Amino acid sequence: MKSSHDPKDPALIEKMADDPELASAARVFFQQTGKYRYTYNFKWLGRPIIQFPQDIIAAQEIIWAVKPDLIIETGIAFGGSLLHSASILELIGGPGRVLGIDIDIRAHNRAEMEKHPLMKRVTMIEGSSIDERIVQQVHEFAKGCSSVMVFLDSNHTHDHVARELAAYAPLVTKGSYLVVYDTLIEHMPPNSFPDRPWDVGDNPKTAVHSFLKTTSRFVIDREIHNKLLLTVAPDGYLLCVDN
Repeated sequence: MKSSHDPKDPALIEKMADDPELASAARVFFQQTGKYRYTYNFKWLGRPIIQFPQDIIAAQEIIWAVKPDLIIETGIAFGGSLLHSASILELIGGPGRVLGIDIDIRAHNRAEMEKHPLMKRVTMIEGSSIDERIVQQVHEFAKGCSSVMVFLDSNHTHDHVARELAAYAPLVTKGSYLVVYDTLIEHMPPNSFPDRPWDVGDNPKTAVHSFLKTTSRFVIDREIHNKLLLTVAPDGYLLCVDN
């Protein structure tokens, strides 16, 4: 008998994920909607979030389950993702903070963010997420936190993500998550991003799989991307299973 507290059916989720017609339909959906900048259609509490709704829900689920003291996010853009994390922490209560890093925080975006009531939980750092000085600053910020979660969503080349993983994975605590976005690039047709330096064979998913060969602290939480069907982060939801 299924628990009344959790109506999902893991066996059915796994069967759904193995459905080739659904997998094909999902690939077509991503390819077709990409032409229309679909992810730019959504806001969170007034700020563009640039995420698929399914991944927004998934992030909410893991934040609520883990209740971290600190969420570190690389890539700020318009700030919607920072506010999404901050809003869940606000509902949880306690001292939870969000730390965002971006190489270029535009003045108008910073001004809009600073007017937002949830900025009381948000700190933003301008600089490259792989710059040693920024990495050190983030590690200092994380000192004393008992539960840390990390979202990586900045430059999507293999090398950049690999360096982010090396820099920030050690901060993720047991039972929390390291989420690497845009692993989907590996499943898109080659040259889908002609104006970007990443492509098939050089993207966050290739970095994730290289990273997992070097550590036993993280495992892919396959149930998350299996149940979402539509996600920019296949194999990107990494659960920390050891200290």
